[in-house]
Amino acid sequence: MKRRQLLGAAALGGLALATAGVAGLPREGQASATGLDEARERLAGLRGRTLRSLSGWSPAEVFNHCAQSIEYSMDGYPQLRADWFRGSLGPLAFALFSARGAMRHPLGEAIPGAPDLLSPAGQDAALARLEAAFERFARHRGPLQPHFAYGALSHAEYGQAHVMHLYEHLTLIRIDA
Repeated sequence: MKRRQLLGAAALGGLALATAGVAGLPREGQASATGLDEARERLAGLRGRTLRSLSGWSPAEVFNHCAQSIEYSMDGYPQLRADWFRGSLGPLAFALFSARGAMRHPLGEAIPGAPDLLSPAGQDAALARLEAAFERFARHRGPLQPHFAYGALSHAEYGQAHVMHLYEHLTLIRIDA
């Protein structure tokens, strides 16, 4: 009985922490703005522009990071979180992000096991890589790999996750005049 109470308390604690983290998310950019087409249009508007990062990664590193995530959804992530996490807290976090239409995560945290974000090094080439990853994902009809934290996602759920992920990272990128 004590084990069951402990597990229940841990689950409620995790839910409370996840809910508290999502409560601070902006309400703008709800789920209707998380479509693949809109994200691809937004990226197209960045082509040839001079971009700067407000903090953390350069725009090229951000584009490479987001491209990695999309590519891994089809090819497999280098490392997965523990099964218990992907079966409990991960899906809960995704459900909360999905309901809110926005995500919040550490913006300087690399995908576990992923290589450095240096290739391609140039902003235009990294943006092209990201656009190609979105294009490949949009056309992909085969099985998808489990997300390293959220676990199994449908194509629509993965699409939403990729777009929310991109949009959160874009909050730190500005177009220079």
